[in-house]
Amino acid sequence: MPDERLTDRLILRRPTDADTDPIHEIFSDPRVWEHFPTLRHVERATTAHMLTRWQERWDEVGLASWIVRLRETGEVIGTGGVTLLAGASENADVWNLGYRISADHHRRGYATEVSRAGIAAARNLRPQTPIIAFLVEHNTASAAVAEKVGFSLVHRAPDAGNPDPSVMRLIYADRPLTDAQRETALR
Repeated sequence: MPDERLTDRLILRRPTDADTDPIHEIFSDPRVWEHFPTLRHVERATTAHMLTRWQERWDEVGLASWIVRLRETGEVIGTGGVTLLAGASENADVWNLGYRISADHHRRGYATEVSRAGIAAARNLRPQTPIIAFLVEHNTASAAVAEKVGFSLVHRAPDAGNPDPSVMRLIYADRPLTDAQRETALR
């Protein structure tokens, strides 16, 4: 899988250590974590560790989340793509579709654009593996993206471990999931 992919408006590139500062700026912004504020990156080390994990997944699998830049300016505006979640067996694996776009660039269709690219890359690499979008119910914008890319709701239940017990966890997927795949998604 190539380390870089172009869409109409975006440059999607494998992360490097040099991406830590611009990505930390986005991941530490409370506006980006409106729907799950406890996941906001307070420490730069948290962002560096996340990028290292993604680099390792690139080395192991050949695909993971990208750094998202605008083609027009080269500005880093977030992250996105798919990351393989390994299950108890290969038949239990799922691709997790995700993105985090700078609050200054919300509502411009970038999440949908990077999602479509991630789905295409995952289907090219491992077409037999389902692709999921894992989100909280009150994040209606993310649910709308999942539906725009053709996913269907396959799971709705209380979000185990969430500090707010009223939060519901949703899983959208590109196909029905087996129990083992759902278990992988919920770990």
